[in-house]
Amino acid sequence: MESSGNLEENPPKQIHLTSEFMKKVRLPTSKFKIPRTIKILMVLVILAALAYGSFLEYIRPYEYGIKVNKIGFQRGVQKKVYETGLYLVLPFGVQEMHKLPRGLQVLELTNSAQTAAYDTRIERAAHIQTSDGFFVDVDVSIIYRVNDPYKVFTDIGPGRLFEDNGIIPKTEPALKNNLGKLTTEEFFNSPMRVEKALATKQELNEELKEKGILVEHVLVRYFHYSDEIQKNIEEKKLKDQLVFKNKSEARAAIEGAKLTKIEQEGKVLVAVELEKGKAYVTRKQAEKDLYYRKKIAEADLLVKLAEAEQIRLKNEALQGKGAERMVGLKMAEVYKGIDVVILPSDGPSGVNPLDLNNALELFDVRSKGGAQ
Repeated sequence: MESSGNLEENPPKQIHLTSEFMKKVRLPTSKFKIPRTIKILMVLVILAALAYGSFLEYIRPYEYGIKVNKIGFQRGVQKKVYETGLYLVLPFGVQEMHKLPRGLQVLELTNSAQTAAYDTRIERAAHIQTSDGFFVDVDVSIIYRVNDPYKVFTDIGPGRLFEDNGIIPKTEPALKNNLGKLTTEEFFNSPMRVEKALATKQELNEELKEKGILVEHVLVRYFHYSDEIQKNIEEKKLKDQLVFKNKSEARAAIEGAKLTKIEQEGKVLVAVELEKGKAYVTRKQAEKDLYYRKKIAEADLLVKLAEAEQIRLKNEALQGKGAERMVGLKMAEVYKGIDVVILPSDGPSGVNPLDLNNALELFDVRSKGGAQ
């Protein structure tokens, strides 16, 4: 082995790749050159991207913007609320743009996170003591919105502080103040729960309106007692339901008896009305028959009177001037078919066929001394 002195006197030869190797190896050269116009456009695009990232802030449709001036004129929080769009914000800490949510926000008070809605703030269920001394865990959904972003930012703070320092500290006390007035059994009464939920909403709005928060709905979703209390409540409910069932059955029996009585009375009334109807029909039928017979009798009387008048008029006609001629015509009809005998018509033995009295005496029908 060589000593360290020999190494210092004869150092190893160093190989310079840049001098010897590069002389032997030729790298391919590109003849492509970027046009000057494209270079300028690329520089402008890079500058625009830097300007957009550094000087412009985009407020989305579901956001509010609050600008804060750190340096310069009008320092502090600006009262103007920025809507959707692009806005100039000076970089390097001169100005800041803070964003607050614009849409509905949901605060879930529940011990079962899997039952809560997506993208909501979840806190433990409200632990409320009822007016009769029992404790109940209540799952509640508080639906609210940022109504005045400037008040929220100045009174509470930026970001999500409106949850931690705004809605959350006020919610459970308001629920206890209103739902705590219910008894254990009244929690099962839906109208009473809704009434107390509305009272909670009103109380929250009175406390939070000065901070720019508006509560839209307070929804009581579920409530849970301890197992022992729940068992006692269920047993009592079953007993109450049994009592209610018995009362309902008794009331149903009474109503059934009333219904039977009404049905019987109705049947009697129907029978009476039917008999009245039959009597009415019989009476009207008798009146119709009487009227018919009366009219038939009147018609017969008129016919008889007409026939009598006909006979009277005929007798009067026979007693008139034309009666002898009519008798002659009738006698002529009688003498039809009789052999003709020529007899004298004048003198004592003359025969005048038109002389009815003479004919009667001739045939001994009436003697000459009889009545004329």
